[in-house]
Amino acid sequence: MTSVYDFRANTLQGMEISLSAFKGRVMLVVNTASKCGFTPQYKGLEMLHEKYGAEGLSVLGFPCNQFGQQEPGGAKEIGQFCQSNYGVAFPMFAKIDVNGADAHPLYKFLTHEKRGLLGTTNIKWNFTKFLIDRAGRVVARYSPLKKPDALEGTIKSLL
Repeated sequence: MTSVYDFRANTLQGMEISLSAFKGRVMLVVNTASKCGFTPQYKGLEMLHEKYGAEGLSVLGFPCNQFGQQEPGGAKEIGQFCQSNYGVAFPMFAKIDVNGADAHPLYKFLTHEKRGLLGTTNIKWNFTKFLIDRAGRVVARYSPLKKPDALEGTIKSLL
């Protein structure tokens, strides 16, 4: 049986990491973009990281350029943008596709575990969020309209 822990991804710095490194932690996996109307959600994501990281929350950002070409930069540019504008300290990964034939295997898994409205698997836009419990189960999928602070109660219940 496939688990979220079976996947690997490259960080913005080019280092490959197994998601098994986050075993036993609650994970919030988010596809991000620097030039999107939802980009200010980085602030809320960083707040969750700072507030609950020591209790076992890991926020994981996956930049994606598939929606309106809103993440055109390279890894260095993305990292600098996130750090200088939002103080992002949570792990950011290399730019990936989240839909289509070239979708990252992690996102193929996540979208099949928790489908969107009307059973759709495709990610509709930047800042779609997946919440994964300490056992590695995908427990929720949230639209970009759901702000990070609105997830706080559910996150606390999983910690």
